[in-house]
Amino acid sequence: MNILRSLLLVDLALVLSSCSMQIMLNTHTLHHGDEFDNIDWNYHRWIAPGEGDLRSPCPGMNTLANHGFISRDGRNITIPMVLKAADVVYNNPVDPVLNLALKLALLTTDAPDSFTLDDLKLHGTVEHDASISRLDYALGDNLHFNSTVFSTLSESNPDSDVYNTTSVGQVLEERLALAKKENAELVNTIKERQSQLLEASLFLSAMGDPRTGVAPKRFVQIFFREERLPLAEGWKRPASPINSESLINIMTQLNEASQTKGPWLPSSLTTCPWVRLQPEGAAIVWPPQLSNT
Repeated sequence: MNILRSLLLVDLALVLSSCSMQIMLNTHTLHHGDEFDNIDWNYHRWIAPGEGDLRSPCPGMNTLANHGFISRDGRNITIPMVLKAADVVYNNPVDPVLNLALKLALLTTDAPDSFTLDDLKLHGTVEHDASISRLDYALGDNLHFNSTVFSTLSESNPDSDVYNTTSVGQVLEERLALAKKENAELVNTIKERQSQLLEASLFLSAMGDPRTGVAPKRFVQIFFREERLPLAEGWKRPASPINSESLINIMTQLNEASQTKGPWLPSSLTTCPWVRLQPEGAAIVWPPQLSNT
């Protein structure tokens, strides 16, 4: 747990040094907390993206766009916009973990204070290999949902109607093992490892209970496959907030459950954590890589 907490703080310090944008909450039409039940669900009804609309590799962000909590066209997304939406919809108040991810998102674009959902597919910043729902960048389409990739999760824990940290941890381990076999250009550093653990903890929390990491399968399936809030199926905003403490708790459980066949180790040509700092041209990484000459 201390290792994961330290990694979160190290990553946060890295991004804070790169992005000095202050977080100011937007007071647009959305409502917080107890007012979730008063949301106009006709206005925020699910609408599939149309021609020209942009989406990302992240089902959580795409779901917010499909319901109109952030721009439905996937453009001009700002940090305050996402912070407000994540709080309203997922009970994920402003928190260092969410701030970190959103500040990384700004590195995927040359725009000074916004990004598009499509920008997030840039390999090596927010997007990463060994996803549970997208192909690796070197293997093809790393943007859109892939049912074959997702089958590792969808077919897991077959004798239960829920996913939990044990079953999802085993899925993470299996997905990484498959990526090692299939992707000669796999990037698997501690940064990717932490991203995988964090994302898994987020979907278990948002679709289930942030205190336990248990989520009904029917909610998770809709969340990934349709990128829709499963309101009609009975989903409700988590009663407990999603924050650093709850996420680290679930990440710790996932970390343990995903090492049944041996300890996780970096296993790519690049073994040190790195972040791609801009979208165009040759990749610039941090920390700088040493030259072989």
